[in-house]
Amino acid sequence: MGRRKHSVPRAFATFGSVVALIGASQAALAQTADETRLDTVTVEGNRLYEMLPSEVTEGYSVDSATVGTKTPAALRDIPQSVSVVTRDAIDDQNFTTLDELGRRTTGVRVLSNDNGRSSIFARGYEYDEASIDGLPAPMTSINGSVPSLAAFDRVEIMRGPSGLFNSTSEMGGIVNLVRKRPTDEFQGSLGAGAGTQGQRNVQTDLSGPLDDAGKVRGRLVLDRTDHPEIADHTDNEQYDIYAALDVDLSADTTLGLAFLRNHKDIVVNNGQPVDADGNLTYKRRSAFYGADWNDFNSQSNDVLVDLTHSFDSGGYGRIGMRYSDRNADYNYAFGGSALDDDNTMNVAGIGSDVSQEAFSFDASYSQPFSAFGNVSEFVVGSDYKRYDTDIESSRTRGLTTSRVTRNELNKLAYTDILAQGRQGAGGFRYGHDDTRQQETGVYSKLTLRPVEPLALIAGGRVSHYETRNKDRAGDQSQRRSGTEFTPYAGAVYDLDFNHSLYASYSQVFKPQTALDADNDIIKPREGEQYEVGIKGSYFGGDLNTRLSAFRLYDENRAASPADPKACYSVAVGKMRIQGGEVEVAGDLTPQWGVSAGYTYMDTEVKEASTGRDDGIFMLMPHNMVNLWTQYDVAGGTLDGLTLGGGVTAMSGFASSQGVEAPGYAVVDAMLGYDFTPAFSGQLNFNNILDRHYYNRVGGQNTFNMPGAPSNVMASVNYDF
Repeated sequence: MGRRKHSVPRAFATFGSVVALIGASQAALAQTADETRLDTVTVEGNRLYEMLPSEVTEGYSVDSATVGTKTPAALRDIPQSVSVVTRDAIDDQNFTTLDELGRRTTGVRVLSNDNGRSSIFARGYEYDEASIDGLPAPMTSINGSVPSLAAFDRVEIMRGPSGLFNSTSEMGGIVNLVRKRPTDEFQGSLGAGAGTQGQRNVQTDLSGPLDDAGKVRGRLVLDRTDHPEIADHTDNEQYDIYAALDVDLSADTTLGLAFLRNHKDIVVNNGQPVDADGNLTYKRRSAFYGADWNDFNSQSNDVLVDLTHSFDSGGYGRIGMRYSDRNADYNYAFGGSALDDDNTMNVAGIGSDVSQEAFSFDASYSQPFSAFGNVSEFVVGSDYKRYDTDIESSRTRGLTTSRVTRNELNKLAYTDILAQGRQGAGGFRYGHDDTRQQETGVYSKLTLRPVEPLALIAGGRVSHYETRNKDRAGDQSQRRSGTEFTPYAGAVYDLDFNHSLYASYSQVFKPQTALDADNDIIKPREGEQYEVGIKGSYFGGDLNTRLSAFRLYDENRAASPADPKACYSVAVGKMRIQGGEVEVAGDLTPQWGVSAGYTYMDTEVKEASTGRDDGIFMLMPHNMVNLWTQYDVAGGTLDGLTLGGGVTAMSGFASSQGVEAPGYAVVDAMLGYDFTPAFSGQLNFNNILDRHYYNRVGGQNTFNMPGAPSNVMASVNYDF
């Protein structure tokens, strides 16, 4: 629980209101300015490849990130908005899934559903991939492929396009989860927790050498989590198994192997309908508008392999592969209309069977070199990814012949909705789509320092993509392929030891599988972003700040037509998204950590589009604020005590169907105590003011999601 002083120097970067606290430290830091900044990259090799994991360094800051850069770089040297959430930050705030983490991360908007099935957005766009150690696989909310966090040391989040290394990713950016690696020395921990909303958690984490020489190391993480039961009758269980092996083939070469399995078992909660006047009801938050037999089950397996080698020249090579196998099936009923004056509603339902396989491969080589009397670096590489998805589904908006009350909906007789669709039952809309997306690319990036304070970054990527959409229900198939060039440019200028100006231009394209009215695959989306800002690093890099402004354009996104009965998609015109962010993260002292940010975002439809799909931008509030701070008492009678607290707030938002939600602010807190150096306890107090709010709104019938009521989670942990 208690945090130690970082054992390695930092180079994380952000900007914010803490400048007043660091004035007294500037003279001492300036004496080591040249040495610290130049040590980031040397001709002998990039020292950041040897950075320690955040579970070792502890605190809320890390040395570097690889998201959007391929080679590790100090966050101050990455000319885009990047946040890193460390293991301490994950544990202190009791995050168990990526969507929980996203709700308290600067610039990230989560459209809440069941934990592990929420939609995660940045800059108005949903993250549809999640990478593990830089290797991507699809992430889809409805299919439950949002990752849990037990296996990961930290989470790196880039906002905005990054087409140089992820050319077919979403416009909103990239999420990269960095695995816990096997350790050189034996360590273990056992943890358990329980909460007032039905939360339960049990976890064990074992790691260490498997031979006398320490050349073979292993790690095993087992986790069982029951998420809060916000609505009556609901349940949300997840199970994780993570096993990893690192083998030193030589002093300079390491082979890594890992297996990750996740299982989810959920009684689905699809939110509440509005009242007869179209307003949010603010009735009992735990009211469940679904059938008792609602069910979602998913299993995912990931196999990862990486091989790294450090060359005598200072170069570094890495080959990585990831195979993902996901299966999900769900069958659930929910409100199909607004509530009438007598509190009755229609009933809708959905049933689906999803099978997905994903494979990704990446090989890269980086090399520092001397030019113009300074140290520069280049990286070259190639990658490949293929996503095969088979989705069979059936939907209905008339699961019952008459309107029902909420209690009658809870006790509704079981219906196999997918089976009804397969049989062609009246009122059921059936579909069966088999899609493939694959891409092969080669890329190169150069970081050149013509003068000591200035880094110029330029890169390019050539990608060949192929998409296929096979409608098995209609026995039709369409294909599209093409080759695209994606440029990237950025600059970082060190104003002084603590501050850097930066600017960047990035592009991305996104192949699509949606079909237009002529039954042809819609051509890829195209996006570009301009970003400028200033980053700061204080207290030897332990505290980091960022102030940034961005403008993003997106063209040709597949969207639903105005006719809700249409079975095709149309191309959206042109979107413009702009805004700014302030972020502060790190440690003010060895005992005092902080993570805070403010985001402003404004969206505009530049050309004609459809109201239904452009409405997603209405769900993005103009203003979002997050704050978390924690202090560990050291010495005296309160030695071992930890105090933490924070606020999550946003301005009002609305859905395209006219459902409006006011802004809100939720206050959380935590209290921890180290009973011994090995045994600790923690209390997390969520929504301590018991604020009644909606964190998401949707249609007249569904996706109006109340926030969780005031609740407490107690946990204990034993390290050995």
